[in-house]
Amino acid sequence: MAEEIEEKAVNAATEEPVAEETQSTEAVTENKKESGRSSRKPRRENRRPERVSDGLEKRMINLNAISKVTKGGKTLRYDALMVVGDKNGKVGIGLAKALDVTQAIEKATLVAKKNMISVCIDGTTIPHDIIGKFGTTKVLMLPSQEGKGIIAGGAVRDVVELAGIRDITTKLYGSNNPVNAVKATFEGLKALRTAEQIAAIRGKTVEEII
Repeated sequence: MAEEIEEKAVNAATEEPVAEETQSTEAVTENKKESGRSSRKPRRENRRPERVSDGLEKRMINLNAISKVTKGGKTLRYDALMVVGDKNGKVGIGLAKALDVTQAIEKATLVAKKNMISVCIDGTTIPHDIIGKFGTTKVLMLPSQEGKGIIAGGAVRDVVELAGIRDITTKLYGSNNPVNAVKATFEGLKALRTAEQIAAIRGKTVEEII
């Protein structure tokens, strides 16, 4: 009996520190978890920046699919022609190529924004007659009375409308390729001058040149 009592006492003495050790290790791990949670930085919300409209209107004039035969096979690209304007005297044209339709449109739009010009407008029409030329294409533009509207077709109408001209008469000569028509119209609008500008260039007054 004495031996059994001694064995129980020894076992009890050996079991108690083990329990204390397990409790201490659990407390340490809990403290580490709490310290790790407190040290973590709050997550940032991935918010996309809002797109701010620049007040410009864009139109796609022409879109062509271009296939090229190479050693590795056929490659397909897209050619986009865009016109951008604010309908208040500013307009631009852009031509770009890309492997995807959306990329071609975006690139052409950026090119058009970079190439924007200020168009001289007299009320709702242009100040004088002008002929825009590009290649074999010619665009004759004549001022019109207020309320007559835009007499133009296809690509020429889009460029004139986005420039902010509401009354004009146009006539297309030569090639009716939309790219040539747009560029010829753009060159004509770029060459427009008001009476004040022409007088300043010549070093005279407006009354002297009229």
